[in-house]
Amino acid sequence: MEPVPILNKDMTLCISLSARPSNNGTRFHNHLYEQLGLNWIYKAFAPTDLALAIAGVRGLGIRGCAISMPYKEDVIALVDAMDPSAKAIDSVNTIVNDGGRLTAYNTDYTAIEQLLEQNAVPTNYSVVVQGAGGMAKATVAALRDAGFKDVTVVARNEQTGRSLAGLYGFRWRPELDGATADMIINVTPIGMAGGMEENSLSFPLETVDAAKVVFDVVALPAETPLIKAARAAGKVVITGAEVATIQALEQFVLYTGVRPTTEQVRAAEEFMRAQ
Repeated sequence: MEPVPILNKDMTLCISLSARPSNNGTRFHNHLYEQLGLNWIYKAFAPTDLALAIAGVRGLGIRGCAISMPYKEDVIALVDAMDPSAKAIDSVNTIVNDGGRLTAYNTDYTAIEQLLEQNAVPTNYSVVVQGAGGMAKATVAALRDAGFKDVTVVARNEQTGRSLAGLYGFRWRPELDGATADMIINVTPIGMAGGMEENSLSFPLETVDAAKVVFDVVALPAETPLIKAARAAGKVVITGAEVATIQALEQFVLYTGVRPTTEQVRAAEEFMRAQ
């Protein structure tokens, strides 16, 4: 296959918007473009003004836009249409631009759903979800739809925490305060590379020890402090890197209309992680 020439006037551009951009999406998407011979390019941005950034997507004909923390809810007011995947949970992680019309999707939900199923997590497990932002919405909705009943949302902000838990029929508490569960899920930035708490554990060691499954949605690094502690304790782990791969793949399909083979996805995932 002929190599795709870099930076030409006919290139299709896709971007990501995040307060703390990583190279995950950039490496994953660009690797697939190259494998498939697509004249596309992907670039990550940290916008200083979300509304202006979305106006740029519309005005410049940018085909796709990934949305990360903390913009997953704020961006709703800036799009033209909400796909059911985003509307059901009022959270957006993907925008597709069709000739200036922006449609919002949520592939985070799909990723959480698939990983719970792939790991055969019993639905009678008790679950503690720490966090109440857009990604937490996708996580809690996927848990509810998968049939989990015993779920507690831990969030310091009473308004968002209680609202999220109540929306799906679950419990809320402001602090962990020694609570344990069969599955613990971190949906906060604690442990994220480049943040003030990148070396911090999002759950205490005693909570990790009491759990059977430990799930961290933080994608960078792939081995967060929580995941390292869980592996050391012999727990079943589900990583944010796995979430990132699935949600990025579904974004890729929405943008390009092409579904890569399993081998192509694996190669892109390996390239993404080898940074």
